Amino acid sequence: MSEVRVSLVPDHPTVRAAIRLGCRAPSVHNTQPWRWVFDDTGLHLFGDPDRQLTAADPHGRQAVISCGAMLHHVRTAFASQGWRTETARFPDPTRPNLLATLGFLARPDSPTGTFGRAAAMARRHTERRAMTAPIGWESIRPTLDDLAAAHDTAFDVLDGSARARLTVASEQSEALRHYDMDYQGELRWWAGHPGTVDGVPPSALITESELVGVGVARKFPTPAPALGRSELHDRARLAVLSTTEETPAAWLRTGEALSAVLLECTAAGLATCALTHITEVGAGRRLLSGLLGHPGVPQVVLRIGTAPDDRRPDPTPRRPLAEILTVE
Repeated sequence: MSEVRVSLVPDHPTVRAAIRLGCRAPSVHNTQPWRWVFDDTGLHLFGDPDRQLTAADPHGRQAVISCGAMLHHVRTAFASQGWRTETARFPDPTRPNLLATLGFLARPDSPTGTFGRAAAMARRHTERRAMTAPIGWESIRPTLDDLAAAHDTAFDVLDGSARARLTVASEQSEALRHYDMDYQGELRWWAGHPGTVDGVPPSALITESELVGVGVARKFPTPAPALGRSELHDRARLAVLSTTEETPAAWLRTGEALSAVLLECTAAGLATCALTHITEVGAGRRLLSGLLGHPGVPQVVLRIGTAPDDRRPDPTPRRPLAEILTVE
């Protein structure tokens, strides 16, 4: 059936439901650096510069990637409710914090996979523990390639020999930041505190012993001391999302691709962990560029595997809808 172009935007409850579901999008340190404005011209996504990580993300790259993930989550939520969104990215050059404006088309059906990815939003979480190999990897891999390509982003899976080099790069990144008091203070501000509406709570972190088994991971403040080495060593596949250029538009597309890949993996029963600390430093980005095998700008590293057990951490907190959505 053909799409029906309409002149009205969705009603307020529909918009609120889509934004509420989209709030489950991942963001760096769970900073949730976004806000939405809904008016009679459409739905507008803004970046929130007050939530930018000034030490880890001085140029706002990761903040825009986070907003891109939110954008895709919201568009997926609308699609599952019968709305197609028309997206204008960076519609006003004089307002750089206006990242996207959504217009709407009513549609009687939704693309394949939409409902599965929308349902996966509530289940998706960052699995920081070591994982076993991803079950059904060969069947899902082509889909992940296509989902990333739809957002002008390359999805490259690294071979087994890259793990040791990335582990070294991860350790070097942490060593470079060990005496960076601004970075360390920022990390402790956003991680390890219970009862907040943002940040990474203690329940989502892992111990020093579990960290050893992962290797390629950002080192957060840990909720418990090391009790010995983890017996499980990570067997997750390592993948990289990269773009052809380094621009805010490319960052936003990266976030959209990241969201699509994470949700598809979750819908397929796989666990995921997005890593950005390696791409925060020049040495890590140069290493990743060499591993890609083609020209490109590495943006995000992904671990994709099977969770070691059925245990899932409590959902990470989210800000109240009233803080991020303004209806005019």
